[in-house]
Amino acid sequence: MKKSPRKDGAPRRPKRQFTKEFKAEAVRLRRERQRLCESESYVARELGISSGLLHSWADEFDPGGRPAPIGETVEEEVHRLRRENATLKLERDFAKKAAAFFAKESQ
Repeated sequence: MKKSPRKDGAPRRPKRQFTKEFKAEAVRLRRERQRLCESESYVARELGISSGLLHSWADEFDPGGRPAPIGETVEEEVHRLRRENATLKLERDFAKKAAAFFAKESQ
């Protein structure tokens, strides 16, 4: 079967084929990046594919589309993030106090 040129006269690009491993890794990467609040379209652009294609692979390899926890439950992750948030608040407050102290001393 001969490929017909596009309307603008340019030849059609051959259809790309992806291995199951590539698809599964792309879905895993999508799941991981969604945790970091990165969009599906951003991940797809990095991989050189359309976001619709990545979404269809996600439906194929991860039915339900929910990002499955990797290594920890949702409750464990929430607990860990709350502890981390509390630590960061303490560090921020300490930095503010130190900056105020040194600002007074330099005057």
